[in-house]
Amino acid sequence: MNQAPQLPLWSLGLRFLRFGALAWGGPIAQIGALHQELVQRECWVDEARFRQVLAVYQALPGPEATEMCIWFGTLARGRIGGLVAGLGFLLPGLSLMLLASWLLLGQPWPPWLLAAFAGMQAAVVALIARAAWRLCRTAVHGDVLLGAIATLSAIGAVLGAPFAISLVAGGLLAACWRTQWRWTALPILAIWASFLAFPAIGGSGLPLAPGTPQLDSAPSMATLFISGLRAGSLTFGGAYTAIPFLQADAVGAAGWMTQRQFVDGLAVGGIMPSPLIIFGTWVGYAGGGLWGALLLTLGIFLPAFTFPLLLHHQLERLVANVRLHQLLDGITAAVTGLIAAVGLHLATTLSGWPDITIGICALIALCRCTQRFAVLPIMAAAAAAGWLTH
Repeated sequence: MNQAPQLPLWSLGLRFLRFGALAWGGPIAQIGALHQELVQRECWVDEARFRQVLAVYQALPGPEATEMCIWFGTLARGRIGGLVAGLGFLLPGLSLMLLASWLLLGQPWPPWLLAAFAGMQAAVVALIARAAWRLCRTAVHGDVLLGAIATLSAIGAVLGAPFAISLVAGGLLAACWRTQWRWTALPILAIWASFLAFPAIGGSGLPLAPGTPQLDSAPSMATLFISGLRAGSLTFGGAYTAIPFLQADAVGAAGWMTQRQFVDGLAVGGIMPSPLIIFGTWVGYAGGGLWGALLLTLGIFLPAFTFPLLLHHQLERLVANVRLHQLLDGITAAVTGLIAAVGLHLATTLSGWPDITIGICALIALCRCTQRFAVLPIMAAAAAAGWLTH
């Protein structure tokens, strides 16, 4: 039942601007705040409808908190209301990330800031490790087939197999295994194995052993937009799933930034009031300045705006298809393997026991603390520890 108030556009924008300014703590906290205020307190929709819509967006790519904001705005004022609500939610994090990119990227850093970011990078490894574990537990949920898909995807990433092959093979394998097409699983597995054995067949995979970036060769604006669009279209299971795809484009011999700069962006994104995927703004700024940052960010969030504004009802019917669920389950399991491989690689880049100790302590703290704002003090403590130990 729709009981959303017909707010003026300026009031609706300010309402979701406030949600964006307080959007710390990741998607669970962000969606929890929307649920508490708009469902429980103001009754824009009932509980059953909220759960149904959330399930749709969790099964589709894009940051679901942003998509839910757009959906609520659409209830209040139609598509223009959804656009205003989504932009209001993103504006605080986007503005802060643009400011951080302008101040930090390409500028000489004082020693104390370098030391602090070294500690924060160790905490980022802990963040990715926790996210990979949680996503794996949710995506695999004890299923042997999905566990095997995640494992093969991680092995492929380590060996340099193209990540697109893992996504397609993982999705098809899961979709076919539980139907009368089970006989196709063996050929799919054989083709996938050939790419694992000979990764050069399909080109490079994730840059887990990156070469020297061609920093003097800036990417085109079209390249940055397409990179963001690809990452935004493959964010199944949360913003962490965008990390391997943006890393594959931006880092390495064909990229435009170093691994250190990339992880710095993750560290900054981890303390912004926004979906973590806002770190893509940093990646775009490194490749093309202000316009590069805006275009890559536009590419990332375009699917998140398209689904609620234009395709929600059609997708709601499509997602009810059980076979599509199985395909998405396989893709999500494959993405989980990619994230695990990236996290493992980042862990090997930690320099010495001080950083390893900071990472372990951050991981323990993240696993034990469930409060909404826990990430902020943990990142601050990691920064302080990095400053003291470097």
